[in-house]
Amino acid sequence: MPAQRRGDRRGVTTATMMPPEAPVEIIPYDSGWPDRFAAEQVLLDAALAPWLVAAIEHIGSTAVPHLAAKPVIDIMAPVRDLASSLPAIAAAARAGYAYFPYRADVMHWFCKPSPQRRTHHLHLVPYGSVLWHERLAFRDALRTDPALAAEYAALKRHLAHVHRDDREAYTEAKGPFVMRVLSATDR
Repeated sequence: MPAQRRGDRRGVTTATMMPPEAPVEIIPYDSGWPDRFAAEQVLLDAALAPWLVAAIEHIGSTAVPHLAAKPVIDIMAPVRDLASSLPAIAAAARAGYAYFPYRADVMHWFCKPSPQRRTHHLHLVPYGSVLWHERLAFRDALRTDPALAAEYAALKRHLAHVHRDDREAYTEAKGPFVMRVLSATDR
């Protein structure tokens, strides 16, 4: 996450430095990741009940058996739309999630317990949106094709080495692979 910006009394934007983020690290698959998701799903089902319109999904690399990943559980919660789910931001905060306006035009994004030390990412995404379908299609493609998952693991290890201290660059560099996979799916 880049340095946050805020305006001073003169309207000038200044940078507020946040503590450095943990480096990007890819580790071997942990068979405990599905259980960690399931425990968090129970917490979030209760905390976000008024805004949920379908089942919460485990997404990202930790949702793919045997795939190396950053040790961060990615969770996608389906909401009707972003505007009506704005109050869910406070509910997620009470459940230990820190909100950050990353890609705020398509989701409400959170991390837990902090941006500097992440164990979970929470994505509140409009149910049925393009992003909703893409996230599930990508996960499912990796789950059903071990060779594709192995290719992705090798790419992630390489990119984690190249972009160790820049999570945004790491994520962006995976984009062409993700788009190639999605173009081959029946989203």
